[in-house]
Amino acid sequence: MFEAIQSKLKPIIVISENQRIKEKLIDDQSDYIFLERNHELYAYVYTKEVQYDANWEEIQSYANPIEELVIFNEGKDLSFPFIFQVLGQPIILVKDRNSKLIGYIHREDILIELLKRENQNGDFIKLLLTSIPLGMFIVDRDKKIVNYNDSGLKMIRSQKEDVLGADARSIFSEEHLNSVFLTGKTMLNQIHITDEMGVLVDYSPVMVRDGEKEKVDGAVIIVQDLPMVEEMAVEMDFVKNLNHDLNAILATIYDEILIVNGEGELIRHSENYISDFWRINLKELIGKSLLDLEQAGLFTPSVTRLVMEKREKVSVVQETDSGLKILSIGNPIFNEDGELLRIVIASRDITEHTKLKSELEKTKEKSDKYKEELNHLKNKESPSDRIIYSSQKMEKIIMQIEKLAKFSSTVLIQGESGVGKELIAKEVHKRGSRSKNTFLTINCGAIPENLLESELFGYTKGAFTGADNNGKIGYFQRANGGILFLDEIGEISQQLQVKLLRVLQENEVVPIGSTDPVPIDVQIIAATNKNLEKMVEDGTFREDLYYRINVIPLNIPPLRERPEDVPLLAHHFIQKLNKKYQKKYHFSPDALSLLELYAWPGNIRELQNLIERLFITAEDDVITSDVVSQFLRFDVSGKSKPMITGIMPLQKAQEYVEEQLITLAIQQYKTTTKAARALGISQSAVSRKYKKIQERKNQSRPV
Repeated sequence: MFEAIQSKLKPIIVISENQRIKEKLIDDQSDYIFLERNHELYAYVYTKEVQYDANWEEIQSYANPIEELVIFNEGKDLSFPFIFQVLGQPIILVKDRNSKLIGYIHREDILIELLKRENQNGDFIKLLLTSIPLGMFIVDRDKKIVNYNDSGLKMIRSQKEDVLGADARSIFSEEHLNSVFLTGKTMLNQIHITDEMGVLVDYSPVMVRDGEKEKVDGAVIIVQDLPMVEEMAVEMDFVKNLNHDLNAILATIYDEILIVNGEGELIRHSENYISDFWRINLKELIGKSLLDLEQAGLFTPSVTRLVMEKREKVSVVQETDSGLKILSIGNPIFNEDGELLRIVIASRDITEHTKLKSELEKTKEKSDKYKEELNHLKNKESPSDRIIYSSQKMEKIIMQIEKLAKFSSTVLIQGESGVGKELIAKEVHKRGSRSKNTFLTINCGAIPENLLESELFGYTKGAFTGADNNGKIGYFQRANGGILFLDEIGEISQQLQVKLLRVLQENEVVPIGSTDPVPIDVQIIAATNKNLEKMVEDGTFREDLYYRINVIPLNIPPLRERPEDVPLLAHHFIQKLNKKYQKKYHFSPDALSLLELYAWPGNIRELQNLIERLFITAEDDVITSDVVSQFLRFDVSGKSKPMITGIMPLQKAQEYVEEQLITLAIQQYKTTTKAARALGISQSAVSRKYKKIQERKNQSRPV
């Protein structure tokens, strides 16, 4: 191979700065010359493009980087990719075995040599055809098949001897082949089915120039097996069906649904849309920007614009110049790169009061049901240890617990008496990495000071009078590897505070009567209902200990700040009692509302005690607000405010609050005169309204 290439080699003609082509080529007819800088070749020039007397600047403008050229090395095998490299370059540089540049060869010359050496280098055309995954047949000007690939043979279920040299019209469509040869135009996606095969066929002419005109010199037939086409067709049908489903869903939705692209252009809408709002057929807005409609003054504000600006869910009330008000909710949809892909806008005419009222009531019923079910799912653990809540404030506490449970940092739980601080501590233990280890609780305020030290640190044999002869292991050692919950830590004396601080700093404990420290690994959770910061200011609590235990603070809100948890807790406590005593007591909605209105100074503990009292004294399965009100004493001084926990018509809310206030006032003060004085209205008004309340209750009772 190399000897054949050597015979075609062209010499390397080099020119330097300030030389002219004419001076170098006066005795040589080379097509290419090479430019040199600092004794190295860096570019080449096709001599036919420049004048012989061109100066250096003109030659430079026609120069091509030499790094682009392919290099053929003597003694190295030719690879299939090398052939394609050759196809892309006008010349190939040639080096000998010592990597010395000895000349260049034209692309056409080396390709001719490659194709001549079929036995050594392989059949280039066959290799090219085999590498194509689709079926391929080459047809000459006489419509005979002169080449093919194996994929094509498999797809038409034929053998080599049946195809090579055969008339292509006897295998494929005669009509289509004749049309291609006659018109010189490609025919695509033609289905060809016989008893032997089912394929999708493309017919493409091979054109050659005949003088100034082009003529058909053959054809290439591309074949694709129909099973592959069928798979694509099935997938297309699936997509079409999804599209039909989407349209059906949009057609049945009561709300108006708009699908907007990332540029604010409308691309799809539901069949049900608010025609009075748009004033035109929405089909006319497909492909148009909804942002322009706001600028035109049709409505304001634009939910599309707000979603694009904020990149989050947006709810707005849009108002037209005619006074129509529409509640619109826009939800952004992002792609994997975080780019805004779609905006889904749901709109409803909120002037339709009857429909809105009906759906709001249904929504509240579902919401109450979902609250109960969600609470059940959240608290599938032991009923006595689970945290019952639905308020956002408690949700934030649980989220904090989720984060801090991964670490062993000291936690300080603060809150009023009865808010459930120990339950929170157990939740930290249950969700944390120490959940399989010990959880011990000690109430620092319930144990005398002289005994508390020995309980915490333990003691050795004979440490003090009355000590156990075998000594005793303290809570710190017993909780090693787990969690020690120090309840009412604000009750610890200052002397004991010093020792506790050392334990937290050194992670070791010295039992009473011993001088040898014992290393421990304990996570401390402390709790108090006192203001430790105020105690630090007063000098009754060490400042350094305060900062040691206040690494992760958890402030548990009192029940009066999260009234939405009251119905869930009341339901939980009454169900526990029902299960214990095989009863079926439950609260009426007005009773639960009344429980929500109460301030609960004793927090959850007070609520639990009241529920037990109501359970014991109840005469009917349904515990009503009348029964509940007998055990509650509301502040009627005007400092407290009534609380509404759900949406209802204003008139109904006024009647509801008025009925409760008058009923409570009569029950507490017994006479209409005293009740009127407390309520700030006339005695006759109280008497008249209370009479109507009693009449409504009598009418609602079953006969």
